[in-house]
Amino acid sequence: QKEKIKSLRAQVDILSMTATPIPRTLSMAFSKIRDLSIIAPPPAKRLNVKTWVKEYDMETIKEAIHREIHRSGQVFYLHNDVSTIHQEVEKLASAMPDILFSSAHGQMRPMQLEQIMADFYHNRFQVLVCSTIIETGIDIPNANTIIINNAQNFGLADLHQMRGRVGRSNKKAFCYLMTPPFNKMK
Repeated sequence: QKEKIKSLRAQVDILSMTATPIPRTLSMAFSKIRDLSIIAPPPAKRLNVKTWVKEYDMETIKEAIHREIHRSGQVFYLHNDVSTIHQEVEKLASAMPDILFSSAHGQMRPMQLEQIMADFYHNRFQVLVCSTIIETGIDIPNANTIIINNAQNFGLADLHQMRGRVGRSNKKAFCYLMTPPFNKMK
């Protein structure tokens, strides 16, 4: 198909993308920082991310967080509603008072956001309750569990991209796609 398009005009620029284009890479291509992006096989010791689709349940969330903490890991808890993100942190913290939580989202001041991300990277707290801001290429090798709240509100490419934030080391990673009760989704 690319060759047929090329044959229609002498001067044709072609952009080829995979099913899940990475916005940062696409931006780099448009700004001429990078010409080509190739998605190669995963690194040799990288394991598949075990993924579940589950109805929202605090007991499942607590179990997933505690399991990751007990293996000295960290957790992304994606709650993509900035207006209620602080209430979500409070709800989680009251259910698990032994765990340290913090939050991050794109409406924060840049220096504050940078400090929170540095603190998470240096394992100063265990669970980052965040918006989709983590989708843009954050790499925390110690974070190997992600819980995505209201997963039904995302497309498959978004979910794939966010799930890719975990499992970036040689530890087994887990992804929980939490939804409202299945019989109430349309």
